[in-house]
Amino acid sequence: MEDEKLHMAAEAASSVYDHPESDGRPNPVQRRYLSRGLKQAGGKLPLFDEEGQHFHPALIRACIAHGWAEPWFGNPLKPEWLICKLTDKGRRALTDGH
Repeated sequence: MEDEKLHMAAEAASSVYDHPESDGRPNPVQRRYLSRGLKQAGGKLPLFDEEGQHFHPALIRACIAHGWAEPWFGNPLKPEWLICKLTDKGRRALTDGH
């Protein structure tokens, strides 16, 4: 389980940098995270995956760096948590495939 989480984090962060294979679209892990905001009020993105595991900060930061997500508000009880929402660019990336 820990290996899978590390792999997901590495994959999520990989497209933040100028890799030749990056086409500016969310990779499968990023797409899975971002798509959860499509049906939430205000596009709120989850803190936890379907299995109750916290999404890795590298995944969230990668989505922010691409402009697909943006910080929504800070949590005074858990300031390290990145509470974000889906942006219009993120919606287009998911629905238009861009």
